Amino acid sequence: MFPDDIDALARQVIEAAAARGLTIATAESCTGGLVAGALTAIAGSSAVVERGFVTYSNAAKTDLLGVPADLIETHGAVSEPVARAMAEGALARSPVQVAVAVTGVAGPGGGSPDKPVGLVHFAAVGPAGAIHAEHRFGDPGREAVRLDSVRVALRLLLGRIGA
Repeated sequence: MFPDDIDALARQVIEAAAARGLTIATAESCTGGLVAGALTAIAGSSAVVERGFVTYSNAAKTDLLGVPADLIETHGAVSEPVARAMAEGALARSPVQVAVAVTGVAGPGGGSPDKPVGLVHFAAVGPAGAIHAEHRFGDPGREAVRLDSVRVALRLLLGRIGA
């Protein structure tokens, strides 16, 4: 279902988390559940993946993850503070030890001069601490931005698991 490199990364995440007895939650906007989908495509993932939040709208980010509405208003949904709040919200609202969040502009529309198509913010929290990453993928097309975002999110999960 996913490209081989994504399957391999997802398998590494599942194996690393299982070996450490850790569980995972995802909080996704522009990827629409693809990170959770990549993880759950791996046999045995049910021992590790606890839940995924698809919070495409700003209201969903607030309602499901507790992202303060004023934070979204001030910084925009595609921002470091919101990505961090999404990851922390997924961690706080789940019986897990590791969470990852993705929020961005996949395109083809929706971009602006400040936040162009291809801008994606990531955050992850876990035993190895919290981290943020910003990637500007350009405009290679919606599918490419989303798949590249899955790759980044899986790598961040590996890092937070301590693998």
